[in-house]
Amino acid sequence: MTPTNTSTERGAHTLSEILSQPQCWSACLRKLSSSAELQAAARMARPGAEWIFVGCGTSYYLAIAAASAFNHVGLPARAVPASELLLYPALSLSGARDYVPVMISRSGSTSEVVRAARLLEQERDVRTIAITCADGQPLEAECSVTLKLLDADEQSMVMTRSFTSMLLGLQYLAATISQNEELRRALMSLPGETAPLLEDLPQRLRLFVEARGFEDCVFLAQGPLFGIASECMLKVTESSSMYAQVFHSLEFRHGPKSMAGPETLITFLMSEPSYDAELEVLEEMKKLGAATMAIANRLDARAENAADFAIELGLRVPEYARPAAYTIWGQLYGLYNGLKKGLNPDAPKNLTRVVVLD
Repeated sequence: MTPTNTSTERGAHTLSEILSQPQCWSACLRKLSSSAELQAAARMARPGAEWIFVGCGTSYYLAIAAASAFNHVGLPARAVPASELLLYPALSLSGARDYVPVMISRSGSTSEVVRAARLLEQERDVRTIAITCADGQPLEAECSVTLKLLDADEQSMVMTRSFTSMLLGLQYLAATISQNEELRRALMSLPGETAPLLEDLPQRLRLFVEARGFEDCVFLAQGPLFGIASECMLKVTESSSMYAQVFHSLEFRHGPKSMAGPETLITFLMSEPSYDAELEVLEEMKKLGAATMAIANRLDARAENAADFAIELGLRVPEYARPAAYTIWGQLYGLYNGLKKGLNPDAPKNLTRVVVLD
C-alpha cells in the first residue's frame, strides 16, 4: 500500500509530490506536446549548433541529464552552471561556435539563471529557451521562448516532480527536433509503466531506512544516469542533512573506495551498457564491508546477492527514456531519512525555495 500523510505531518507535501510524479508527467507531456511553445523551441535548432543547458543546484543536475539525452539523439550538448557562465563566460562560450542555450529554473526567478539569460540575449545577441514551472516570472521576460510546465510546480521547498517533469519535457523536445518517434512514444508510456512501482516499493524502502542507520551515503552511476545520481545526492543532502557524495561508478575505485564500510550506504544506479562493469564494483564494495543498494531495470542474482536493498524497475521503454524513473528512489530515501532524524523535509534548514540575490 502506498504510504499516506496528512497535510499537517512533517514531509507531507514532499511525499505527496514524489508519489504524484507519474500523473504529473502525463499531464505535462500531454500539454507540452500540443503547445506552440514546443514547436517554437524546436524551430530554434540549427545544424551544427551546440545546445547548452544552464541551471543552478537541482537545475544544473537536470542540465547534465538533459545534455545526455540530446547527445543520445545526435544533438551536441553540454551542461554549464549558471555561475560559471556569469563569472567565466570565455570558458563557457566561444565566439566561433553557434549555441542554443536552455535556461532552467523551477521558479523562473533564480537570480543567476535570469542574469545568465540576460547576458546571452542582450550582450551576446543569442536567443535562448527557458523551461520553468511558473508563469510570468523574470526568466520568461529575458528569454525568446519559454516552456512552462505549470502542473509540475510544488508546495515543498525541494524539487522533486519539477525535476523529473522538466527532464521529460526536455527529452520530448530532443525527440521532436530529431524526429525520434520511438523516443516520443516511450516518454508518453513511461508514466503508466512507472505508476505500479509506487504501490509497494516506497513502503519497502521506508522500512529499510528505519531499520538501518548510516553516517553518510554515496551515489554511483555512469552515462545517462550520472546526472540522476547527482540529483539523488543533492536530495539526500537537502531532505535529511546527511553528508552525501556522487561519483562515476568505476571512478569510485580510484581513491573514494577508502570510505567503504558499514556506516556508508553506496547506491548504484546501474544502466544496461555498463551493467557488467558496475556489477563488479558493487561486488567489490560489498566485500569491503559497505552497505549497498542497487537500482536497475533488470537485476541478476549476483546483483541481488551483493545488494542490501535492491530495486528492479522492469520498465519496457528503452533505456534513454528511463532516467526520470530512477530519480524517485533517491528522492524517497532522502525524505524517509529526514523523517527518521526528526526533520521536516518540506522545509529543510538553511534553505529557501528560490535563491534570489540582491
